[in-house]
Amino acid sequence: MENIIEAKNVSFSYPLDETTRLQALKNVSLQIPKGQFLAILGHNGSGKSTLAKLFNAILTPEQGDVYALGINTHDETRVYDIRQHVGMVFQNPDNQIVATVVEEDVAFGLENLGIPTAEIRKRIDEALKLVGMYEYRNEAPHHLSGGQKQRVAIAGVLAMHPDCIVLDEPTAMLDPKGRKEVMRTLRELHTAGTTVVLITHFMEEAVQTDRIVVMEHGAVILSGTPKEIFGNIPLLHSVGLDVPQVTELSYELKKCGLHLPENILTVNELANALADLLGGSRCPSFKQKI
Repeated sequence: MENIIEAKNVSFSYPLDETTRLQALKNVSLQIPKGQFLAILGHNGSGKSTLAKLFNAILTPEQGDVYALGINTHDETRVYDIRQHVGMVFQNPDNQIVATVVEEDVAFGLENLGIPTAEIRKRIDEALKLVGMYEYRNEAPHHLSGGQKQRVAIAGVLAMHPDCIVLDEPTAMLDPKGRKEVMRTLRELHTAGTTVVLITHFMEEAVQTDRIVVMEHGAVILSGTPKEIFGNIPLLHSVGLDVPQVTELSYELKKCGLHLPENILTVNELANALADLLGGSRCPSFKQKI
């Protein structure tokens, strides 16, 4: 499968003062296939946000190389092309919204590219419909909820027609309803063929992806499917990460002697497993009660 992003032996550090640097990434290699929904996990300072900024040339590695659709991010003449292929959404939508009307904000990047007016109109409508915000196209962004603002920010990136969208903790400042809105949008984009890279602190969000990468001290320590990653509960705890609550519960129940399947990730999976233990056919309403 074609890789949309590839990092090869990447290292990066930030200057603390004239003589000292903070190592953020250490010899990281990572491949992201086209069409994948990838979550990157790690506690603060693990390097995940730095890695995300390397993907679309906001930063360039001190050592090693990052390729976006085969373009080396070290090539300063191709930064414009890279950012057309790889769009970026940040944590605070207020920092990305620049206009006083929703559709004008989505148009901002397109106008800077010199896209013809008719094409801009088409892309605005398409992007807002994709994120479920078309009916708010004439609203002022400050009248919107946090989740709605973030979806407008995502629409602004989608209007550029990127092959990949990278989101750096886009739900961190949102309430549960807003987080659900954004995650629903990301799942729909992924289903439509967009490659999605999600940096998140919320394990329940990571469960919804195809693959998870776990970072610690600037290095990748785990990579696999959600079931594979959350099957390493002791290791995740050792690096300061939680697991989904239902996974933690099933893990503790197994320690108490219940014979449950490995790597339960959702409430439905746990309900089904407990119903089977108790004889689901004799207690048909058990799953509903759970």
